[in-house]
Amino acid sequence: MAFSRRHFLKNTGLGLLALGLPPSFVVRAAEGERRTRGKIFVVIFQRGGMDGLNAVIPFKEPAYYSLRPSIAIPEPASGEERSIDLDGFYALHPALAPLKSLFDQRRLAIIHATGSPDNTRSHFDAQDYMELGTPGVKNTPDGWLGRCLTKNIDESTPFRAVALSTRLPRILAGSGPALTMTSVEEFRLRNESFATALQRLYASKEDPLLQRGGKSLFEGMAVLKQIASSIPPATESYPNGRFGASLREISRLIKANIGLEIAFTEIEGWDTHVNQGGAAGMMANRLKDLAEGLSTFYRDLGDRMEDVVLITMSEFGRTARENGNRGTDHGHANVMFVLGGKLKGGKVYGRWPGLEQELLYEGRDLDLTTDFRAVCGEILSRHMGQKDLAKVFPGYKFPSRPLGVI
Repeated sequence: MAFSRRHFLKNTGLGLLALGLPPSFVVRAAEGERRTRGKIFVVIFQRGGMDGLNAVIPFKEPAYYSLRPSIAIPEPASGEERSIDLDGFYALHPALAPLKSLFDQRRLAIIHATGSPDNTRSHFDAQDYMELGTPGVKNTPDGWLGRCLTKNIDESTPFRAVALSTRLPRILAGSGPALTMTSVEEFRLRNESFATALQRLYASKEDPLLQRGGKSLFEGMAVLKQIASSIPPATESYPNGRFGASLREISRLIKANIGLEIAFTEIEGWDTHVNQGGAAGMMANRLKDLAEGLSTFYRDLGDRMEDVVLITMSEFGRTARENGNRGTDHGHANVMFVLGGKLKGGKVYGRWPGLEQELLYEGRDLDLTTDFRAVCGEILSRHMGQKDLAKVFPGYKFPSRPLGVI
């Protein structure tokens, strides 16, 4: 197989190194330099379409219980499997109990009736639109988190943006520096077959640029492995599974002070068409994983959470009415959780649109009253210091009044 330079850079996931990071980075990293504490943004994608109506229950909305006779979550005062009252109107699913203390401490904010304004019910299209940040436009070449990384590239650490994934997600696509890994210890080239190709490219005398790029890549990999070996272990026991492990690795990278600004991970299993369950069951198990992971992450970081804002997002919500299989189908608006040390938490944000038939989106779904870009843009601006939101979310007109989450 012939390996072109473009093919090589694209598939290693370390193209920035091969393109030639400033030598000063290699020197600084090799000397073990650590950076000062900076602001960090963590994004969690709930793939499959979470049912926001059963995660954060509008228990004072009469239509909620009539629409969901077998899967609705009981009111807070109704028994052992009851929901957890937040403010007299909304309640948490009982599986989200670990988040209640964070809500009470004002470290957790919730936005209801939020998401993408596009009406697609395709997982693939909806995920693309939310990751690209351009609902309804699929030919956008880069992701909205990727567009946040285009300033100060020459001074960047390779750890500026990290996806805990086997592949680079579309949300981080672009010209900025971004790495993928499944763990700190396993940080290496994505495909072992490239090792031999790298050796050939490095030894090649036909292309001096490739030769220099290969040498830079090998040196960079050695430096990064050296850094990885010095990253401290987690101090908390995370839930079993890939999601818990990814949050553990993000926490380790944050505490290592190696210049991390953006981290991305995902949790799958939210497509609950059949036997979704109510207070217990399939969705409850996913919510338990989510809540235990987030609460452990918060405890593990301790005072470092003052520098961190974490959000959750999902491509769409579920239908307001349960289907004939005791599940829900692809819907529209959803719920976002925002976790951080300096939030105006302890509140459910967003205008509630109602669940009466005439108020449902296209006669079947929770209507959307807060665009996800308004939430993300506010965090990028006020927490990360992003000044050019028009570049991050092209074509979007931000509301005149921010939500005030942060």
